[in-house]
Amino acid sequence: MDTTGSIDLRALRFFLSVFDAQNFSVVARREGVSASVVSRTILQLEDALGQQLFYRNTRAVIPTEAGRLFVDYARAIDNQFSEARQVMQERSLQPSGLVRLNAPVFFGQRHIAPWLAGLSARYPQLEMELTLTDDYVDPHRTATDLIFRIGTLTDSSFHARVLGTQRYYLAAAPAYVARHGAITQPEELSDHHCLVYRGSAGANRWLFRHGANPWVHYPVMPLLSSNNAETLLTAALGGMGIVLFPDWLVGDHLQTGNLVRLLEEYEAGINPAPQQIAAIYPNTRHPPLNVRAVIDYFVDVYGSPLYWQRDTTPGA
Repeated sequence: MDTTGSIDLRALRFFLSVFDAQNFSVVARREGVSASVVSRTILQLEDALGQQLFYRNTRAVIPTEAGRLFVDYARAIDNQFSEARQVMQERSLQPSGLVRLNAPVFFGQRHIAPWLAGLSARYPQLEMELTLTDDYVDPHRTATDLIFRIGTLTDSSFHARVLGTQRYYLAAAPAYVARHGAITQPEELSDHHCLVYRGSAGANRWLFRHGANPWVHYPVMPLLSSNNAETLLTAALGGMGIVLFPDWLVGDHLQTGNLVRLLEEYEAGINPAPQQIAAIYPNTRHPPLNVRAVIDYFVDVYGSPLYWQRDTTPGA
């Protein structure tokens, strides 16, 4: 214990034991230390409080009036710590309390929100707060426990659990293909109706590569551009034009045949670097149980390969 005025829990517990036993030697044997260690700890506690807690003589250690007053506070502190430790131990066994999640808007709507009922059923003591935003979120500065993000992982200041890699598909409704014909080369996109997502950084670039060749940017003149992916998807399903969208957004429509893939022999994307789907959280020696539980749950749900990547064949 620091003699400059601070009081530690060990000193309080020594005090409580001496108060009950009224003997330094009995407490020392119980704690596995020497009687002088117990006596010195009590002296340091008295110095920190500025009060004598015991009268000492050769036969017994008798609490003073200050000692009898202080014992109630000491027991309350010890009991509160014991309760707090029990709560913490229970949290280490069963996820409970609030966990704050953050995710991109449409990914969160399609691939997080539908699974929260299952997460709640698995961990009924867990409370959830889900915020959906496409803005950058710093896990060290935002009141968020776990962030689902899609992109290139370059920041080593946080931990990341990679769930999978995002793929992009060029797609259109069968009605559009029937009217305007199939595409055999990316160069032909300049003659087609393109529906392009435009975010805060500008319009997405449409990139393609064949085999191991370098990525090539093919500029397109959008018939419709929007910062709302759902709007562009709705327009594409109505036969208005072609979209270049991630698999998690169009995979189910490719499976049902509402959309068909174009330029299947080419790899498509909006960025040459791999776009990883990851769960990130602040650096910490021991990630909270709630965070570990949520990550493990979504690892199970998404599977490997990711469930929306398992088959894009109509009718599969």
